[in-house]
Amino acid sequence: MRKEKQLLLDEIKEQIEKSQSLIVTQYHRIAPNLSWDFRSELKKNGGNYEIVKKRVFAKAAKEAGLDIPEDSLSGHIGLVLADDDGIGATKAVYEFAKDNKGVLDVLCGFYENEFHSKEQVETLSKLPSKNEMRAQLLGLFEAPMAQTLSTMDSLLTSVIHCLENKSQKEENK
Repeated sequence: MRKEKQLLLDEIKEQIEKSQSLIVTQYHRIAPNLSWDFRSELKKNGGNYEIVKKRVFAKAAKEAGLDIPEDSLSGHIGLVLADDDGIGATKAVYEFAKDNKGVLDVLCGFYENEFHSKEQVETLSKLPSKNEMRAQLLGLFEAPMAQTLSTMDSLLTSVIHCLENKSQKEENK
């Protein structure tokens, strides 16, 4: 193998090993501006997009310990690599694919070193991201306290209203 290809192979392998999740996509004629927008959106969601040759990717994935079925790779390959929250990057990929029909197709994915088919990756994209789950958990913790406070507040205000009504009735007599 030539030195340049070996360096490329090692770089892709290192990125695969470093990332928490990996989405393999097939792309069709992405315009430069559209590609820039897509990469920017992925960056916001903790991911990054790399275009690689199919053979180089297959070899790098095999060396990284990922078992990819040969039939799942077709066309021009693009990789979405996410370090932190793979769900956020997955949502961004599906949002981009929905907005730009025929430009990007998801082929398969890896989350925590487990292979997932196209359908499973789509299901994962519908799950809440880490930040959304944190917000839901905080809301769950906050709800009982808020309900207790509102109950106590209503009790105190009802006592005050009763006293005011009683004093008005006495004044009217």
